[in-house]
Amino acid sequence: MANALTFATVSKRFRGDSHTIIALDGVTFSIQSGQVTGLIGPDGAGKTTLMRLAASLLRPDSGVIRVMGLDSDAQSLAVQSSVGYMPQRFGLYEDLSVWENLDLYADLQGLALDTRLVRYNELMQMTGLAPFTDRLAGKLSGGMKQKLGLACALLRSPALLLLDEPTVGVDPVSRRELWQIVYRQVEDQGMSVLLSTAYLNEAERCDKVILLHEGKLLGQGEPGEFSRTMQGRTFTVSTAGLSCRRLQTKLGYAPEVLDALVEGDAVRLVMASAQLPSAATLLPGQAGVSISPVEPRFEDAFVARLKRAPEGHQAALTMGLNVSVGQEHEVIRVHELVRRFGDFVAVNQVSFSVRRGEIFGLLGANGAGKSTTFRMLCGLLPASSGEVAVAGHDLSRAGPDARRHIGYMAQKFSLYGDLSVMQNLRFFSSVYGLRGMQQKQRLAWALATFELSPYRSANAADLPLGYKQRLAFAVALMHEPEILFLDEPTSGVDPLARREFWARTNALAEAGVTVLVTTHFMEEANYCDRLVIMAQGEVLAEGTPQDMKALARTDAQPDPSMEDAFIRLIEQHQNKANTA
Repeated sequence: MANALTFATVSKRFRGDSHTIIALDGVTFSIQSGQVTGLIGPDGAGKTTLMRLAASLLRPDSGVIRVMGLDSDAQSLAVQSSVGYMPQRFGLYEDLSVWENLDLYADLQGLALDTRLVRYNELMQMTGLAPFTDRLAGKLSGGMKQKLGLACALLRSPALLLLDEPTVGVDPVSRRELWQIVYRQVEDQGMSVLLSTAYLNEAERCDKVILLHEGKLLGQGEPGEFSRTMQGRTFTVSTAGLSCRRLQTKLGYAPEVLDALVEGDAVRLVMASAQLPSAATLLPGQAGVSISPVEPRFEDAFVARLKRAPEGHQAALTMGLNVSVGQEHEVIRVHELVRRFGDFVAVNQVSFSVRRGEIFGLLGANGAGKSTTFRMLCGLLPASSGEVAVAGHDLSRAGPDARRHIGYMAQKFSLYGDLSVMQNLRFFSSVYGLRGMQQKQRLAWALATFELSPYRSANAADLPLGYKQRLAFAVALMHEPEILFLDEPTSGVDPLARREFWARTNALAEAGVTVLVTTHFMEEANYCDRLVIMAQGEVLAEGTPQDMKALARTDAQPDPSMEDAFIRLIEQHQNKANTA
């Protein structure tokens, strides 16, 4: 079978004022036509650079790139005509309607006028956007924006489709719909697809995967080939004496453990070598420990190759924070909360409470009202009606007092990109009222705990995504808040950065910080003590992760995952709304 894309010893460097970044270093690979190939790697691995080179939007410094048999350097215009490219940040014009975006991209791609209407209607039906063609792109939910971006890339039915993290920031239902669209193109059109993703369970769906790290190719093959190298090294551990969160923390520092991940009612381990670990070694003195071998998966191989040893994040966080515990048990109370935007009800009669030291999850499909609820809880948006109390303060009467107890990490990076890491830390610590020696100590704590010292002089806008996340997290904790609001904090970051983030978040909860988090990574819901699932502004279900899974349990699916439970609840709600 002919190759759709070939890289032969391709290198690409970016030169700055004081240093050179090697984005790709002698990369060689090929992908076959008619297949879906996954491009995997941690932040800064070179994935986006590789995508832009493949689209002939960048020229390599050395090496040869061939796309559908064409030389990307000598025949760049022909390559661009044969490729569909969906960039990481949509590439949509938010002040134009859905239909106007299609028209614009059809003009750019030279799509014949007499073929447009049929193709538009076909893509709108395929993506489910047919009822929304007059809506501004900026008013679409995250999942709908992604589907519109995909439709724009598919206008000419390209021979090679390049998708740069198309499922970032979208809920599981929308992710599944996107995958269905992609595979329909492969099956019906014989299209070749190169797709980068931060979701390693998605990588397992690909025909082949390419693993990049620091600009170098670490491997290429079927996902199962990577998984098979991990035989005998993966286990689940459970015990009745510890919560899964605390069990994970203990196991993360046990000898020979490379990775410990909460999975359902147990913790999944990846060991350094193929041998059955003993309870006495993993958890000395702990009774009732159960250890069972499990089949390895692609994520285990990824982590085993790239993860660093733990560096004491829990100790660093708990020693650095002086959280005022207070007396109240219930620190967040939401009662019949409503938020209207004109005639549109974004949040409708939402009620829940969060206890001290809990990690509480707020889950839902794109457009469910999670971020609107978040903004009201932080005092950034007034409620239309209902009650919101945070740290004992009614936000309608004592917003500033309540906000002093709150740390907030926004869904999108919202710090000052033109300021350095140190300037951002100094500025926000001053905003929080830190001065003199206290400020100096907190700055030193942030740089050390989040390993930001090598980047202290770098502009925030130039940081890799994982380090942007660390900086935003550090800023949210500068004033030692009792309550931490995290709005999709791990969106777009790689699995290693997510693990570091949750190690820190778990340590904060153990230290008494109350955490409210939204996420589209359903496996992260396992870290929550309790959660609610929302749809169309309403609460569908509330309880522990185990409660959510019980709602989705059937004879055909006796052990559903959190993603299974989420999709089932959302689909039940949609079916009920359709028949009402």
